[in-house]
Amino acid sequence: MLKPEAEDGQRSLADPAFRADVLAGLARRPRAIPARWFYDRQGSELFEQITDLPEYYPTRTEIGILEKLCPTLCEHVGQGRAVVEFGSGSSAKTPILLRSVVPSAYVPIDISGDFLRASSKTLSAAFPDLLVLPFEADFMRPLTLPRTIADAPKLGFFPGSTIGNMTPLMATDLLRAMRASLGEGAMLLIGMDRIKGADILVPAYDDAAGVTAAFNMNLLARINRELDAAIPLDAFRHVARWNDDRARIEMHLEAVRDIKFTIDGQTFAMTAGETIHTENSHKYGARDARILLRAGGWTPVAEWTDPDGLFAVYLAEAQAERPAP
Repeated sequence: MLKPEAEDGQRSLADPAFRADVLAGLARRPRAIPARWFYDRQGSELFEQITDLPEYYPTRTEIGILEKLCPTLCEHVGQGRAVVEFGSGSSAKTPILLRSVVPSAYVPIDISGDFLRASSKTLSAAFPDLLVLPFEADFMRPLTLPRTIADAPKLGFFPGSTIGNMTPLMATDLLRAMRASLGEGAMLLIGMDRIKGADILVPAYDDAAGVTAAFNMNLLARINRELDAAIPLDAFRHVARWNDDRARIEMHLEAVRDIKFTIDGQTFAMTAGETIHTENSHKYGARDARILLRAGGWTPVAEWTDPDGLFAVYLAEAQAERPAP
């Protein structure tokens, strides 16, 4: 929900972690703000629009994979698991999974409370007999899941290649945190985007309609709304580029002129051409993905991809850790 501008007490309503990440990120060089702060209500709605764009292949490709694999997924995971989704479920992907595995409960986790409640309400209406337990939290941090599902076997669901938004070190830490939250014997169904040509990748993050640009720029608008800031939005533009050395798409907000602005009483200056790094989207080869899962404490047990090899979905298990091979 958008907060009214210049409302008394607004600063006290801002998430302290958001304020800290923004101020620290703009003070460092190069400047960067964690991508998780894209997802206020407006940002979450813009991302849902992105997933329908013709240039943005990941969503429709992953849906196609899920539609093919989910009818037989119970052969791998069984029935009655509590499905824990890291990131509030989309109207397209989550129902495919829930219809297939006959879960005992569904726990969507999201940092955006408004979006979480709206999507949970939609899922509850579609599955009236399913226990839905929305959990507002930052899944990048350690979690204690609801007691209701404490003893249930669990299936983590992390679609959309969101793992690619993290550096390999952060991704490994997140996978280990998921393992700790879900417990030994849990399973994880996760999407990962594959490495491919920049001619496909760059348009997916810089679409002709400008929706991704609006999504990126909304981060600055959110800073203005919530942190008593005065950033002139017309002083920035959206930039997407392929970094071949690191196998990732990078999104930046680039200053188009020299500029000064204040946030929470602190003044920042940027020169024309300087950027704020807002997102990475790492792409993985098949072997890279399996190594990443194992580094995070998950043993891959199955893999599915589309005919063109654009995207992959992996099923992994939290097996007992061994001190040696």
